[in-house]
This record gives sequence, structure tokens and C-alpha cells, in this order.
Amino acid sequence: MSQQSSKFDERYRIGRKLVDELGPVDNANTTFELLGMEWDLVPGAYAPAPGTGTEYYTTAIPYPVGGRFLEIGCGAGVTAVWAALHGCAHVTATDITETAVESTALNVKRHGVEQKVHVQRSDVFADLEPGQKFDTVFWNCSVIEAPRDFEFTQDFEWAIFDRGYTALSRYLAEVHGWLLPGGRALVTFNSLGDLNRINQLAADAGVRLTRLDSATRRLTGEEVTYNVFEITR
Repeated sequence: MSQQSSKFDERYRIGRKLVDELGPVDNANTTFELLGMEWDLVPGAYAPAPGTGTEYYTTAIPYPVGGRFLEIGCGAGVTAVWAALHGCAHVTATDITETAVESTALNVKRHGVEQKVHVQRSDVFADLEPGQKFDTVFWNCSVIEAPRDFEFTQDFEWAIFDRGYTALSRYLAEVHGWLLPGGRALVTFNSLGDLNRINQLAADAGVRLTRLDSATRRLTGEEVTYNVFEITR
């Protein structure tokens, strides 16, 4: 077995461990707490626990005050709602799973930001209405590369795995087409994923990654460094 193959297998093992230890919640747990607020959750959706990337990224990323914000992979809607509560005039929140879309819609209503936040299902940018433009586009991406023949058996796994990093590749290649003049494209990545691969994917897409912020925390026994990158051309 090559060293590269061994590292891939180890990252995939950690991804399976995250699935086992972080969720999904059972039908009895329909709320969770994060950032001093309570959030609704549709069973089967990913509930970001304290110490996970959502908690850090939501307070670390720069929001376009008075502007338009697009979040890809909104999960339970924590970052989208936070954006609306912290100065964004309009927020579009998307996710590939219906449980995440439904959870986000519940939290938009819970926190009274229905007039600011539009929620819809989308596979990265594929299902957005053409021609929309945003001041900031953000994705807290699925950081563990899964085999290309990986089959998702539960919604929660979409928050962890990306088959062959195909979704990330599309995001890096397409994100600038959704920006207003002077807009910013952001993506997260952490040390559980393959940092060399994301840099190669960026180069293949003709873009560069500039680290804006980082923090190191422990997650399910692993020391994890979370990074916020700006994508530039």
C-alpha cells in the first residue's frame, strides 16, 4: 500500500468515526444549543456540537453588512441565521439534503428572520436561479474525501464526506460566477482533510487560497485546526 493510499484510508476512517460519534440525533432530540442560542433540528440532520467547525466559522467569517450572503451547505441553518442577525440584508441558504433545508427553515422562523433568509435545496450551485449575484459566498465544506463509488445511506453523511472531492472542485471552479463586483468567495477546510489536495484542486480551477483565520480545537479525541480561506483569481 502506498503512503498516499494509507493516508486516504486513515482520513476515511476518521470520517467514519465522526459519523458514529457526532450523530445523527435520534427522534427524541429535536433541539440543540450553540452560540448561546437554541436551534431546531429535523431528525437525521447534522447537529453541530460545541467544538465543531460550525461554532468557530460562524463567528470568524466576515459578513457583508448590508449585503447579500449565500451559504452553500447550510446544515441546520446556524450560519445563515447568524448572518441575518448580524447585518446581512439578504441571505440565501442551500443544502443538498431535505432534512437540512427543513431544519434551516425552522430556525429561520424560530429566530424571526423570515424576511431576510431564503432557504432552498441545491447541489452546490446547480439548483440556484441563474443570474443571482452575492457579496459573499461561503461554504463550510465536507472535508473528508470519500471513494468515488461511496453511497450515502443517511443525510448526516453529506456533512462529513465528499466523493472524490467532486463537490469541492465544482465550488472552487464556479464560485466567482456568483459574485457581485468586489464580492468575496470563502471556503473552510480543516486538518482532518487532505490540505495538499485542496491546494491542487484550487490550482486546477485557476484560483488561489489565502488563509484568513484559523483555530485549533479537539474534536472526538482529535486535535483539529480549522481554517477559513478566501478564494481569489
